[in-house]
Amino acid sequence: MLMESLWIATALMLVIEGILPFLSPTGFRDALRKVSLFTDAQLRVTGLVSMVVGLLILYWIN
Repeated sequence: MLMESLWIATALMLVIEGILPFLSPTGFRDALRKVSLFTDAQLRVTGLVSMVVGLLILYWIN
């Protein structure tokens, strides 16, 4: 059951991450250019916020 859930989560992540480059390749390139200009601290904060939001969503649905 755990491995099945992990595979489902991985598949959903790939589907969600593929939406923007599929719908708007130019917008995706622009977003990557902007992110490449972030400092290390900005990237760390962005990653931390992303992880916290993900954990809150997991807590909320369980």
